Amino acid sequence: MKAKGNPLLYIGGAISGAMVALILMGYVWTPYSPTAMDASAKNQAPSLLHLLGTDNFGRDIFSRVLSGAGTSFLIAVCVVAIGCVFGILIGSLCGYYGGPADVILTRVCDSITAFPSILLALVVVSIIGQGTYNVIFALGILFIPSFARIVRGEFARCRDLNYIRSARLMGVGNVRILFSHILPNTMPVLLSAITIGFNNAILSEASMSFLGIGIQPPYASLGSMLSDSQTYLNSAPWYALSVGGTIALLILGFSLLSEGLQRRAQQGREV
Repeated sequence: MKAKGNPLLYIGGAISGAMVALILMGYVWTPYSPTAMDASAKNQAPSLLHLLGTDNFGRDIFSRVLSGAGTSFLIAVCVVAIGCVFGILIGSLCGYYGGPADVILTRVCDSITAFPSILLALVVVSIIGQGTYNVIFALGILFIPSFARIVRGEFARCRDLNYIRSARLMGVGNVRILFSHILPNTMPVLLSAITIGFNNAILSEASMSFLGIGIQPPYASLGSMLSDSQTYLNSAPWYALSVGGTIALLILGFSLLSEGLQRRAQQGREV
């Protein structure tokens, strides 16, 4: 299905692609070390020497934004991967086979999603401790139910379609039906869910770091940087604007991309 007539897909893809390109650049090169302090360069305004200025420790904000965005991006990728893989396994089995296990797992997923994910993540991290891996683990577990519900609904819709019945009559095994026949047809909806999940993961990680229980200093994190910048809104507003603008562009790009993918999936069903 062509994306013609779907400008959100192009705009979201362009913004997301540009942000990802900058993030990947930050993995291999930054103008300065993200953790290098310079007491003589505190709170300097943006200039050719420091494109986004410096923070209260004299650290280059542009370098720290690249590093912090890279951290958030990596965490979001890991979180979405965990939620997607386990969500597909649980949702496909529940949606295809149904039965008591489907009812129980559905109720468990509903119970988990009834609470704000960030609140549950805060509780989990408070129990297991802080750190990058613990943040990934906590958010990854909490993202499984949302993917499982989406996949379950798609598999339950597809399991009685004619081409699936024909495959059963031809003796095709259930595993092959699940992952070779039904799963590819759920990809348009699943891709949209992945982009939404990516947004939620970035916001969740930033929120946890903003509250001080996510990524810990001296490592850069968009959430902790945004928290630090509050003190200097009047004297160094470029600090908050740079970090907040980065988060906004990341969310905007993937939100538009998700909306474009949803429209594309709807167009495909109509055809």
